[in-house]
Amino acid sequence: MPVYSRRLREARLARGLSQRSLGIEAGLDHFVASTRVNRYETGVHQPDLQTLQRLAGVLGLPVAYFYAEDDDLARMIAAFPPPAPPRGH
Repeated sequence: MPVYSRRLREARLARGLSQRSLGIEAGLDHFVASTRVNRYETGVHQPDLQTLQRLAGVLGLPVAYFYAEDDDLARMIAAFPPPAPPRGH
């Protein structure tokens, strides 16, 4: 399983969100939100950068957190606030 998949699942569960609610809050269509987040978490698909930025924003984490191979590094990255979303998007 890719590291981003594991970290996405862990972060979602830590926030107490369902796959569906995470997807909807990140702007995914409510008809496919659960399925898409499930496929990201199982490694079937990788979210594009914009989608991962939105997921990270909902979870309150920097995008780098999802790619940190080392658990200690991931915890340090998670301690930093995520950057503000780009203006006008």
